[in-house]
Amino acid sequence: MFGANTYSYMRSHSAEACLAQLADQGFDEFEVMVHPGHLWPTDMSAEQRSALRGTIEQHGLTLVSLNMPNIDINVAAAAQGMRIYSLKLLVDTVRLAGDLGARGVVIGPGKANPLFPASANELTKYFFEALDLLCPVAESAGTALWVENMPFAFLPGIGELLAALKDYGNDKVRIIYDIPNAYFIGEDFADGLKQCRPLLELVHLSDTGRQAYRHDPVGLGTVPFADVPRALEAVGYDAKPMLEIISRDPDRDIIASAAKLAVLGFKRPH
Repeated sequence: MFGANTYSYMRSHSAEACLAQLADQGFDEFEVMVHPGHLWPTDMSAEQRSALRGTIEQHGLTLVSLNMPNIDINVAAAAQGMRIYSLKLLVDTVRLAGDLGARGVVIGPGKANPLFPASANELTKYFFEALDLLCPVAESAGTALWVENMPFAFLPGIGELLAALKDYGNDKVRIIYDIPNAYFIGEDFADGLKQCRPLLELVHLSDTGRQAYRHDPVGLGTVPFADVPRALEAVGYDAKPMLEIISRDPDRDIIASAAKLAVLGFKRPH
């Protein structure tokens, strides 16, 4: 009914060990975080990549996406060196996604200085330059770029993010819609889903309030999850939503979150 993101395990488990553990708990679709010691492009030889992909396929699992913590990088940074470094990590991640058979790579449009931001035109220019570099790499690798609505990005709302992507003009760049991210900034997620439906690939779920930004287990925040199934059904979304829950006790909290959501009317994907 749900996929599982590996954020909570990225400092304690290798990706392979984490997938095995979550598979034992009944999950078969995953978003794996790209993090040193968990899954890191420069640490994996071609043979190791092939072996991990073989393990995933042998056990009937699906690697939906790779995701790098976007607080660590910034494709719209003022410093050219930071942009270059961020893009190198993303290029390596996109190639790793292709090698592992992941459908997409989660990216953000970049972040502005919160105290004295650059103009939207300058930030958008850097975002588009990043897409210019990454889109051909993704196509060559056999994967895709999925841009996420992120509260800390310079395009936090789905409307402004979609407007930028329309200006960019490449429909192969798709959308991950994070419902708690939308809720945190006061966005109506039902309306947001309708806006991004033509480009929508994946939905993220976790809990948060509106005072502090969180990706908590279900029940620790104020996201109105009872309204989510109807919003997903209204746009014809029938893939498994991805639980992107960050917890110090993920074995307990991810399973408990899935159980709480299951009674609210979430339908099994076709």
